[in-house]
Parts: sequence; structure tokens; C-alpha cells
Amino acid sequence: MDTLRYYLVPLTTLVGVIGFGLGGGYVWLGLATFPVLLVLDIVLPPDLAPRQIAMPALADLPLYLHAVLMVALYGTFLYAVSSGSNVLSGTGAGWQIAGSVLSITWLSAVPTLPVTHELMHRRHWFPRRVAQFLGAFHGDPNRDISHVMTHHLFLDTEHDADTPRRGEILYAFVYRATRGSYVDAVRSEAVALRRHGLSPWNWRNRSYQQVVLLLALPAACWVLGGVMAMVVCALSMIASKALIEAFNYFQHYGLVRVDGAPVLKHHAWNHLGRIVRPLGLEITNHINHHLDGHTKFYALRPEPDAPQMPSLFLCLFLGLIPPLWFRLVAKPRLKAWDRDFASPAERRLAMAANARAGWPQWVDVAAPATPPG
Repeated sequence: MDTLRYYLVPLTTLVGVIGFGLGGGYVWLGLATFPVLLVLDIVLPPDLAPRQIAMPALADLPLYLHAVLMVALYGTFLYAVSSGSNVLSGTGAGWQIAGSVLSITWLSAVPTLPVTHELMHRRHWFPRRVAQFLGAFHGDPNRDISHVMTHHLFLDTEHDADTPRRGEILYAFVYRATRGSYVDAVRSEAVALRRHGLSPWNWRNRSYQQVVLLLALPAACWVLGGVMAMVVCALSMIASKALIEAFNYFQHYGLVRVDGAPVLKHHAWNHLGRIVRPLGLEITNHINHHLDGHTKFYALRPEPDAPQMPSLFLCLFLGLIPPLWFRLVAKPRLKAWDRDFASPAERRLAMAANARAGWPQWVDVAAPATPPG
């Protein structure tokens, strides 16, 4: 039964494929999975149970099925365009264009990001190449470089572009994290090549592969579906990149860690929703992943005594309205984190961050902190 949960990933993508196959107003079907999953994740009780996986290969299969279905998603989209069942120009085209962009955006971000993330952490070259391929759908084929070389080393510090700062709104973070992922990847590749005695301009630089992959998908849509198909593809890639950074916003929001200090169980937020756990391939058991980045997704344990957030879907909606996000979630959760989890040094960093954000000094930095759990 636990293994079957992860088939929610390809099932969600399959709905989008069927929508484009049917054409017309059905192109909205992919996006329609979003409100259904959102409501279920909010209303269902949290899922705190560890997974019992008897056959790991059957748990891995949905990841590769999803990769195939993403190709099928674009294939059926282009078929619908060429056959005339998905009209992208003329009267009424706006409805079809909007449905196409939003469905592809949603499915290119979730569940593609969790699959990409899981495969980029595998040790074998093949899953890592599949991750690079899938990253093109949300505009970041080389995400693994900055993720592994920067985020996992510097999380919760000012050196990490993936850690939102206190007072930082979602929209500003999306821009900063997007820029950071590209810059860190290019810089890390250059450093790695120099370490091997090669020029950063050497043909082995994966930045060249990123450019090719980012151009290949819109170009294929242009050739097979025309200019408007290319526009839909480009808009979807840009929007899905923004969406994955938006979800990233809630994993470490406002947390702090002393440079060089070990990563402990209180250094990430966890979202243990009954839907988001299988749909996100357990990455919402987030701190367990950071404690060992090579642990397979189905072996990640939920940590109910670690810092928790509400439903990730609910956080996304509140994050779109910064005053609500700050008042209802960010400030109360961070105040509790500072009081109950932070070390004395982290409390000092936290209150300095509060001062920069214009937030209250809600803990006494001279008072002893409760040891981290």
C-alpha cells in the first residue's frame, strides 16, 4: 500500500496528458488537479507514519513513468495544436492558451520538481541525467549543481540563495533564488574545471548543456506546433521556474544557522500533509533529507518533533499575500522556533535578522535557550 502512494505522481501527470488528448476545454484538466490536491492536503489529517517499502524498484518506477509522461504531455499538446483541437490563434484562443500554459506550468513544477530533486541526489549517472532532462521543463536543467554544492552546504546562512530571509516576501525571493541558482551553477562549474586544470570555457562545462536544453524545448514546439506553441512552452517554463522557487520559499523560511555549525533537526521546516508527502516524494520530510542527502525518498522518516509548517498548499496561498503570511504563519512559527529550538548563538542571529526586517525582538538573547530537539 505504501508503494502505491507514489503513483499519485504519474497519475497527476496522466490527467494532463488526457486533457490535451481530448482537446478543447479539456486542456484545463492538468491544472484542475491542483485545487483537488490542495483541498485534500488541507482537510485530511497529517501523515506521521514511516513508509514500509517491500520492493524499492516498484517505488522508483513512478519517477521514470513521470519522465515518460512529461514527454507525452508535450506530445499530446503539440498533437492537439496541429489537429486543431487546441486552437492557439483567432477567436476564443485566449481560453485555450491560458489553459495550456497553466496546465503545463503546474505539471512542469509539481510533480516534476520532486522527481528531479530525488534523481539528482542519486549516485548513478543515469538518474542524474534524467534529472537534468526533467529540469529543462521548469527552466533549470543544472539545478543539481547549485543545490548540492551550495544549498546543502550553506542552508540557513546568508551564503545560501535558497534560504529566504526574515521579512523577505515571496516575489522578491523568487527572483533572488532564480538568479542565485543560475549564478551558483555557472560559478561552481568554473571552479570544478579549474580544479582539474581546465579552462572554464572548456567544452565539458555543463553550462553549455543547460543553454542547449533551455532552447531545445521551445524550438521543438516551434517546429512542430508553430510560433504560438513555442510561446506557450516559453511562458510555461518561466512560470514553472517561478512556481518551484515559490514552493522552495517555505522549506527554510527565516531559519538561521551559524556558519560551519552542523545541520541539526531544527534547521528545516517540515510539511507532513497526507497528500503532499507522496506527491512531493517525501521531500517535505525536509530535515531528514538534509541530515543525509543520499537517503532514498521512501526511507525518509517524518520528524513530528522537528519544526512544522501547515499544509504546503496553504502556505503557498498565504505567501501570495505577504501580510497574511507574516501575521498568520511566519512570525508565530519563527517566534516559537527562536524560543524552543534555537541555540544561544542562533538566537542572536535571529534577533539581528528581526532587526533588519523591522520585526520585534521577541526573545531575550541573554536568556538560555532550550536545547535543540
